[in-house]
Amino acid sequence: MNGYEALRESAAVVDLSARGKIRVLGDDRARLLHAMSTSNVQELVPGHGSYTFFLNDKGRILADALIYNLGEALFLDLEPETGPKIFQHLDRYIIADDATLEDETAIFSAIGLEGPKSLTTAAQLGIPVGDTRISVRAYGSGFTVRVTASGAEGLRIFVSASENENVTQRLYTAGAIAANAEEVRIVRLENGMPRYGEEISERYLVQETQQTEAVHPNKGCYLGQEIVERVRSRGQVHRLLTPIRIVGSTPPSPGTKLQSRGADVAEISSAVYSPALNEVIGLAYVRTEAAHAKPAMTVAGSEPPVQAFIRSVR
Repeated sequence: MNGYEALRESAAVVDLSARGKIRVLGDDRARLLHAMSTSNVQELVPGHGSYTFFLNDKGRILADALIYNLGEALFLDLEPETGPKIFQHLDRYIIADDATLEDETAIFSAIGLEGPKSLTTAAQLGIPVGDTRISVRAYGSGFTVRVTASGAEGLRIFVSASENENVTQRLYTAGAIAANAEEVRIVRLENGMPRYGEEISERYLVQETQQTEAVHPNKGCYLGQEIVERVRSRGQVHRLLTPIRIVGSTPPSPGTKLQSRGADVAEISSAVYSPALNEVIGLAYVRTEAAHAKPAMTVAGSEPPVQAFIRSVR
């Protein structure tokens, strides 16, 4: 069994150590992150977390993140590309706040245990698992969180860098299989899960990503809120990030257009061949009217024409 199969059928180990990790301390830590993100951090209770966006003043997405309430601190879990950027972004806005940022990217390792048998494997090893998504549980000198990089079932284990090898070997001994980045990417796209730096970037507005979980609808003022509310109130969303499928086995390059009746209606952000589905799948920004109508499409420039369709994800 390889890592791809383990992610779909069993339990896989994913190395997530490069992810950005920022600990936020001080009495004003919740107020700072509440004002800087799209989540209601003020009401985030210990032992729980939330998915969020950090925006600029034009409402564009600087990064996505997971915020965990560890009780004595708030902890940011970010894509590797955005850790330093968000550290600098937050630091710039700390003026009179009692808040301190500590970059713990090199101090903590993050290990993903993902797949349909991942929680059973964790239980066998005495690794605590939260009851709900993004719930946090103490584990040794670190903690675990019920989140994954592939969109499959599983959890993320945070331990000190010195403990990484020992915990990883325990997971392998229990039968988990190593999954590489490309195997995780295929399963992630099969599950219709976007990743910042690939399908989401500063080019896009919040509503275009369709990641409504990241935005609290009734929280107070935050950086970029004016644009988010303006788009919401006017309903001016011209494109939507949408799962697609393409007949064949050759993934088109990012930026390739999809057409309907000779007009461009979508732009591919990412596409891969799925061995399990025996077709190309991916995510594309689709014109809103086409995302709702779901017309048959073709890959621009393909000869003979290669068909593409809006895809439903379980």
